[in-house]
Formats: sequence, structure tokens, C-alpha cells
Amino acid sequence: MNVPDLSIVIPVFNEAGIVRAACDELCGKLDALGWDYELILAENGSRDDTLAILEGLTRERPRIRYLHEAQANYGRALRRGILEARGRVIVCDEIDLCEVSFYQCALPLLAEGADLVVGSKAMKGANDARPLVRRAATRIVTLLLRAATGFRGTDTHGVKAFVRERIAPIARSCRVERDLFASELVIRAQRMGRDVREIPIALREKRPPSIQLFRRVPRVLKGLVQLGWAIRFGK
Repeated sequence: MNVPDLSIVIPVFNEAGIVRAACDELCGKLDALGWDYELILAENGSRDDTLAILEGLTRERPRIRYLHEAQANYGRALRRGILEARGRVIVCDEIDLCEVSFYQCALPLLAEGADLVVGSKAMKGANDARPLVRRAATRIVTLLLRAATGFRGTDTHGVKAFVRERIAPIARSCRVERDLFASELVIRAQRMGRDVREIPIALREKRPPSIQLFRRVPRVLKGLVQLGWAIRFGK
């Protein structure tokens, strides 16, 4: 079995409206660049036609494969995708972003020696076109992460690229799932002395968020407490 240079992992939940077009566009751009890649779609708990569309995509495009989790759980799906990825480099992306320009900026940094590159929506030079309430939420969560875990940076959630052998073992050790798995991954990598870098990104989502922001607040706050405890006192 061919081992690709690059694995792209994208969690998907109820994305029947955009998943085919997004995959076609992403694969078209990567094929035009001549890159050797696999695209892993980590489906979790979808109640629409997402799963049927993914089954069709895997038949049409041999570089695409999908994973299925019965429960809607972003963090669990992302971790499974990371652990089952085969590429030397892994990019974690979002189905409503798929911005190849981030890949083109991040991969040279990894080649230079970085272990993990985070696409920051909040650092100087970023262009975050999301609604004000979502931009504010990102900054509030980052402040809470700094207080709870000692995080040093401007963003943890969203697109990132990393060297599999350096970061995938950290994914295996993460304790928190759902909304804050990606944050724990970045924070643990930083605390373990990995070379973690941030680069600014331009963010323009292709559709409104699939989960209502305010409905997630209690779950995120609970996750922050769990994450703070795991980082400060866990092994």
C-alpha cells in the first residue's frame, strides 16, 4: 500500500450540503500541485446524507477514505483520523475552509524543523471574516486557556499541520474530547517542548457553523475545567 507524503484529516458532521463540492475543490487543487496525499474524512454522528455521499466519494476518488463514528464528537473523530493517518505530515483542516494556501505556507516550516504549525485567526496579520461574536469567542477561549493551562499563543482551534511521528503520540495521550481536543493537542505539544509555530490565516467560511455557538458554551466551559485539571495535575 502506498504511503502518501501528506494526510489531510477533516472531521465532518451533517455536511451533506457542501462535502462533495469541498472535496472536489480541495482534491482538484492538490492534484494540480502534483502532491502525493490522502484525504481522511472523519465522519461522526451525521443524521443527514453525509455518510452516503462519503461512500460515493471513496468509490470515485481513490485518495479519499472515510471513518465513521456513531456519536457526534468532533475531538474523538479528529483524534481517530490523526492516529489512522499514514502520511509523514498531517494537516488538520475544516470542511468549510480547505484553504490550500495554509498548506503551502506550513509545509516549508515543517521542512525547516518545526514540529507543529498552527493557523492563527487572532495573531497580527490574520484576516478573520467570521461574525463578531465568533471572533470574540475565539479570543475569550484563548484567554481562558492561558489562565487554565499556561498556554502561550493566540489560537489553538482550527487548521494545523504537523510531523506525524512527533505529534501523533501526543494525540494518543490527550484526555479531553469534543470541542477542546485540538486545544489540548497544541498545549501539550508546547509544554513537551515541541517546536510549535503560528502563522496568520485568512478565514472565510463557506457556510454558517453547523453547531450553534451559544448551545456549546456550557460544554466548552466544562471542557476547560477538565482540560485545566488534566494539564496541571494529570500525567
